[in-house]
Amino acid sequence: MPFGETPVTLIGNLTDDPELKFTDGGAALAKFTVAVTPRTFDRTANTWKDGTTAFYRCAAWRTLAEHVADSLKKGSRVVANGRMRQHDWTNEQGEKRSMLAVEIDDIGASVRFTTVTINARPATQNGGAGGNDPWAKTGAADDSKFSEEPPF
Repeated sequence: MPFGETPVTLIGNLTDDPELKFTDGGAALAKFTVAVTPRTFDRTANTWKDGTTAFYRCAAWRTLAEHVADSLKKGSRVVANGRMRQHDWTNEQGEKRSMLAVEIDDIGASVRFTTVTINARPATQNGGAGGNDPWAKTGAADDSKFSEEPPF
């Protein structure tokens, strides 16, 4: 992460299905909102109390965007890592506007309250499942060629 970036981790629920779009250059972009509600335990009432929900507008790019759109839906509980970005623009009335959004670097379904099934993806040039990953076992009958030692 470059110097001066503002890292953020969000744990919350998607408020709607991710919206997948493609730029004129063909890059995939998924936009979605994560609702984060803090909970605290009230000892005097002996109950959990919800705090004020914050809504974070998020964007994921390229392959991650396509995986988000294929994997997540409204209500999905997620753990997302990314960077805060400020967007500035001028509206049609000539008024200056700005908003904060989170550019997502990594996201996954939370398994705190549910289970998730992971589907293996096809081999990729950069070492995805079945690619050049030295830690991946291919399921070959002869496991003698594999070692518990790290490949470095």
